[in-house]
Amino acid sequence: MNQDKLTKLEQIIRRDHDNIAGMVVQKNGETAYETYFNGYTAGNALHVFSVTKSVVNALIGIAIDRGLLQGVGQKVLDFFPGYKIAAGEKTIGNVTIGHLLTMTAPYKYEAEPYEKFFTSQNPIQDALDLLGGDKPIGKFNYSAIGGTQILSGVLVKATGRPMLEFAEENLFSPLGIHVPHSVMLRSKEEHLAVMNDKNTRGWAVDPQGFNTAGWGLFLTPAEMARYGQLYLQHGVWNGRQLVPAEWIDESTREHSRWGELKYGYLWWVIDETEHSYAAMGDGGNVIYVNSAKNLVVAIASLFVPHPGDRIGLIKEVLEPMFENK
Repeated sequence: MNQDKLTKLEQIIRRDHDNIAGMVVQKNGETAYETYFNGYTAGNALHVFSVTKSVVNALIGIAIDRGLLQGVGQKVLDFFPGYKIAAGEKTIGNVTIGHLLTMTAPYKYEAEPYEKFFTSQNPIQDALDLLGGDKPIGKFNYSAIGGTQILSGVLVKATGRPMLEFAEENLFSPLGIHVPHSVMLRSKEEHLAVMNDKNTRGWAVDPQGFNTAGWGLFLTPAEMARYGQLYLQHGVWNGRQLVPAEWIDESTREHSRWGELKYGYLWWVIDETEHSYAAMGDGGNVIYVNSAKNLVVAIASLFVPHPGDRIGLIKEVLEPMFENK
């Protein structure tokens, strides 16, 4: 790589994306670029926020492939038989796994009550209580925390195992991703403290012991890149089919839309012509996959409220830079 181009790239990062802690670019299955900022090194994991959702996508696909889940059309309440539907409630009984995956389930609120979920002693119960209402099923309604956390309960009940344990055996261990234990965050202060803590590794759990499906996973940039490469390789890793290829194809095409933004199954769809898609989390955490260009970009970031446009950085700067590598 031309040194002048690398210097320009790092100038852009420091000027417009100064909360980036690490970046890995893989082209044709090889690491083409890897760098770290803000005192971080290759060994430091970061909280990747909603990138966690796209990792949970693989676990749902694996569970379906194993026959542990019937498919995306299975009703959510099949897994919570003791749940009492409120009088007058008409829609919750028809909400499926697919509606949670595509963010098209209805909720009884206009704005998601983040604080309620972060302080709840039983987030899945509270999420079920907020599911349904008088809004239509099928309309895009992004649920950053509650709806996705219901999927954690679904997976645990379907597999009979903690989500981290299921992920370790079927995904993390084969990929060489190190998520050593669950992380209990007992207060808002503890949650804020680990956001930018270099020494934290693991996966957050709620007070009931369910790993958080919408956030809470800590990964290094290289681990993020490996996960993206797995999807680029149609779910195959070292000759083993970890995630069904058909599931990856289905997950990374448009199923719903929020304005001009396209959504698959817990993945954002960037460009269907190039089959490019991304896992995106708060602070500018991204796993970007472009099948046509055989490119994976992983960006791990420190949390800031308004990060620079990472997809713009990738499309306008990184893709042209690595076009001919």
